[in-house]
Amino acid sequence: MSHTQISGDTKYLFKRDKTWWVKLAVPRKLRDILGYDLRRSLHTHDLDIARDARWKAIEEFRHKIEAVEAAQSTATAERTPTPATSGNGKEQTAGGARKVGEHIVEIVSDSGEGAQKCGQILGLVSGKMGNGVWTVEIIPAEIQPPARERQGASGIRVRMGSKYVTNMGNEADLVVAFNEQVLYSRISNGAYKKGTVVLLENMWADDPEEKIRNQYADALKDFQAQGLVVHELPIQQECLKLAKDPRKGKNMFVLGMLCRIYNRDTDKAKEEIAKTFRKKSEKVIKINHDLFDAGYAFARDNIDYEYEIPSADDERLESAIVVNGNTAAGLGVMAAGIDMVSMYPITPATSASHYLAEDFHLTGGFVHQAEDEIAAIGFAVGASYAGKTACTITSGPGMALKTEMMGLAVMAEIPLVIIDVQRGGPATGLPTKIEQGDLLSSLYGMPGDSPKVVMAAATISECLHFVPAARKLAESFRTPVIILTDANLATGVQPIPRPEATEEWLAPPVDQSAWDEDVAPYDWDEATGLSERPIPGMRGGEYILTGLAHNRNSKIAYDSASNQEGASMRSRKLAALGATLKPPEVHGDPTGDLLVVGWGSTLGAIEEAVDLARAQGKKVSSLHLRFLSPMEPGLKEIFEGFSKVMTIELNYSDDPAAPMINEENRRYSQLALVLRAHTLMDIDCWSVVPGHPLSPGRIGKIIDARLGEMEGAE
Repeated sequence: MSHTQISGDTKYLFKRDKTWWVKLAVPRKLRDILGYDLRRSLHTHDLDIARDARWKAIEEFRHKIEAVEAAQSTATAERTPTPATSGNGKEQTAGGARKVGEHIVEIVSDSGEGAQKCGQILGLVSGKMGNGVWTVEIIPAEIQPPARERQGASGIRVRMGSKYVTNMGNEADLVVAFNEQVLYSRISNGAYKKGTVVLLENMWADDPEEKIRNQYADALKDFQAQGLVVHELPIQQECLKLAKDPRKGKNMFVLGMLCRIYNRDTDKAKEEIAKTFRKKSEKVIKINHDLFDAGYAFARDNIDYEYEIPSADDERLESAIVVNGNTAAGLGVMAAGIDMVSMYPITPATSASHYLAEDFHLTGGFVHQAEDEIAAIGFAVGASYAGKTACTITSGPGMALKTEMMGLAVMAEIPLVIIDVQRGGPATGLPTKIEQGDLLSSLYGMPGDSPKVVMAAATISECLHFVPAARKLAESFRTPVIILTDANLATGVQPIPRPEATEEWLAPPVDQSAWDEDVAPYDWDEATGLSERPIPGMRGGEYILTGLAHNRNSKIAYDSASNQEGASMRSRKLAALGATLKPPEVHGDPTGDLLVVGWGSTLGAIEEAVDLARAQGKKVSSLHLRFLSPMEPGLKEIFEGFSKVMTIELNYSDDPAAPMINEENRRYSQLALVLRAHTLMDIDCWSVVPGHPLSPGRIGKIIDARLGEMEGAE
């Protein structure tokens, strides 16, 4: 289910003076002729009429764009010679750069050398140049691991393409490594392939310690044996010409190298460098600009690789903004009109509060940094009880500490938005690694029966759009709403369609008119379980709040009838919400051999793998769930159209072939377990906890294996 189904479908629509208009973005290459976009008034105030009328206008706009494109192509063909090709047949530009559809780059270093910042700027610049982009941060679990340790690798992966990019991709094409040892952890994760180009810092070849010199020499032989194409570069030596401490400057030097190799916009890169160091002195900005220029010149004079990645012709990238999931969630908080966010710093959620701390006040909100996770949710629950719109942001260990307060919000029926940026567990687990391990705890991890709304964002865009939806649901149904994201979405950078705020995002203002004293604080509707919300302080709206069992008048009541009624009403609200949801869309054919079901950030990788399998003639489809409580309707009917249904997830499940494991004791992945209970069907699963995102290639192998097993069983 998309966010438009939650908040109302307004695709291509916008409102001007209460009248609905339709618009379509014009591709960049045609804006000099047609302008930034094509638009027209639909001459109606009625959204339903506008939704129906837009399609005729969109069709006319597209015909106009196609006609101009055709005219431009004809004119270009008449005056442009046939392009040269490289030895492998790939098109080359006049300057010698090879055109490629996409490239995956990694920058890998010891912790503290700025590799992530280098890649973040490369991703931002590429996104602003019209490329599809997806980044994945490589963060060691320890805060400051020892240098030159294989498990201490820190860095980033940047996938740049001439189409919309939704995941990290498969093996990297080019790697910049600040030492040879950090490459080993990436090799063990299958990040590279034969032919991957490695640009390697060579200072270790002459290190004073014999052990390090030997490690470097042995690694070079090992890399060559594995088919990596290694080029040794004097990065440290070059940086010493400009900086006393190259450790703090290598990243900008390397950024300059990569901007030359991939023909990135240097002005945009320097703008991002200036933004990065804006709180430093002008001298610091200049040094980093100089290092960037030096890296660019070095690559121009010494590196033969040069690529051109054409911009993507995709309307999702027209006027896009380039953000990570935590920033998107922060934007969602502001777009939703939320009054306050209370949180305690926790990886990987913390950057959301950093973003809000700078800009939240512009929308009248504020960030409260509490002394711990329990205090953070207590502050949010109290603020919501008093009539403010409140949100708390955390990760798995924080969710564990907030459990009792979440139970209070359920029992007392207090609206609350909770954003859980998942990481590896249990306990403090893998704070910097990616996992989808909090589903069951979000659904069931509270004392007694604690029904609540649970949503899972699948894209960076949904990290934004789900927050206004969650606020609206929380206030409409007087309940906590949990939004599950994860470290892959939180830190990944991607261009997303520029959001256009609409009135539909906002819940109505809290009614603080005088309360009818004859109406109970919990005046549950028998059909829906819903009730109006009194606010303490409003005339006649005073009532005693308790997290204990209570009756409609909020009086503590332990009698059987009151307890049964309260539990029934709280559950009935979810049924009322569930009745408004639509069945999820199937990606591919509605029937076939295999249906892959996912949730959260695995969406892009799953769909890319399924598309490849379908292109090969395999009868495979996928389905991705956004609502997990209440569950989206129609699942059993959809599942019955396939010979086999399996989930693919980033949480633990037993390998059926592992020692001691059989059908009686096998532990299933979390969504598979929920779906088996929900549908009473045999739902299979495949899941792993590697600490990093799944690649389309790995998912494709799982699909092939399952199809092979099915064929062998026939």
